[in-house]
Amino acid sequence: MDRETITTGDLRLRPFEEADIAWVHRVSLDPMVQKYLQLPIPYQRSDAEHFVREMCVAAWDSGTRAEFVVESAVAAGGSASADAISADGRLRLGRVGLGLDRVGGGELGYWMDPAARGRGVATAAVRALCGWAFGSLGLGLVEWRAEVGNGASRRVAEKVGFTVEAVLRQRLVHRGVRVDVWVGSMLPSELPAG
Repeated sequence: MDRETITTGDLRLRPFEEADIAWVHRVSLDPMVQKYLQLPIPYQRSDAEHFVREMCVAAWDSGTRAEFVVESAVAAGGSASADAISADGRLRLGRVGLGLDRVGGGELGYWMDPAARGRGVATAAVRALCGWAFGSLGLGLVEWRAEVGNGASRRVAEKVGFTVEAVLRQRLVHRGVRVDVWVGSMLPSELPAG
């Protein structure tokens, strides 16, 4: 699968690269990221290296995942963390991606740098990713799942147009405990314009 870059408004979604490892490591130490994502604890730099190299770069090459860094399309200001600024001066804001099932479906995942939360970045990036998935990849379905209680993730999914279909009881094991999961989906015809 060819790597692509997606632009929407003042955001750019581009494939991951080695230079993103330090930033992934820092964001993955954030308590909110660790609360809802299945990450190793303690999270080590080697975990970030594995995520970028294997789950982002190699998985893109194998066609099993399409992972993007969400960046501002304009150069970063002076107050950003050093690891959040890419080589070309853009500010890394978050990550959006799809696990691809090879039969026309994808499972959505996303997280944002703490400095980018609450600004509509996740909503705009997820909407752009879904548009790309339906248009460029020809997917027939994108599914979203989140642990019950992750209200921020649910708000993003609903703003983008996902239909929350069910609570899957005890479907996920998170830190050794079974938890309930919200599940939602979107079909190509349901993606709002804009």
